Amino acid sequence: MSLMEFIFKGGVMMLPIIICSILAIGAFIERIMALRKINTNSRTFILQIKNLIYRKKVEEAVLLCKETPGPVAAITLASLLRRDKPREEMKEAIESAGKTAIYKLEKNLGILGNVAAIAPMFGFLGTVTGMIKAFMQIQMRGGAVDASVLAGGIWEALITTAAGLIVGIPALLGHNYIAGKVEQHVFEMQENSVELLDVMLDKEAGVEL
Repeated sequence: MSLMEFIFKGGVMMLPIIICSILAIGAFIERIMALRKINTNSRTFILQIKNLIYRKKVEEAVLLCKETPGPVAAITLASLLRRDKPREEMKEAIESAGKTAIYKLEKNLGILGNVAAIAPMFGFLGTVTGMIKAFMQIQMRGGAVDASVLAGGIWEALITTAAGLIVGIPALLGHNYIAGKVEQHVFEMQENSVELLDVMLDKEAGVEL
């Protein structure tokens, strides 16, 4: 059986399942490419920033932040631009930049989560409609039916269930994988923001003066 025959056998509920698969693939690829662009070594970056700050080359540090993609660079830039402000104001700027960065990191993550939940439901709905068709055939023929008469409804019931799971399971795995990467970036942001704030307020660095 070809793929097209498989799809047609599944009936009308195959259409939303196919749409779900396209959305999931698109969202996963987009997130993978986006995360690769910001996959910088945050530890090395922070050490470079600290070195520039202690050498009183704050403008170079700002330039480095602007040229470096990723959430760590974003919160570092926010703190550098508020370097002459009180601690609380600097902290608020870092937190605001962090929230914006997290929002960008989690972009399209909800699509994967929704597909993982909805695709199997469409499959189960197809199962119900397929079985309804099978029992309708039984009623219409007064119970005098054989397996070939029921084949259409049973095909639809089984294929939509399988298709929904085929789409839903990879979507769930993709969602968990991306969520893990986002969580890792968030942890790095939190860890580095505390360290950076201490450096920015270190009078020995000469930044606060």
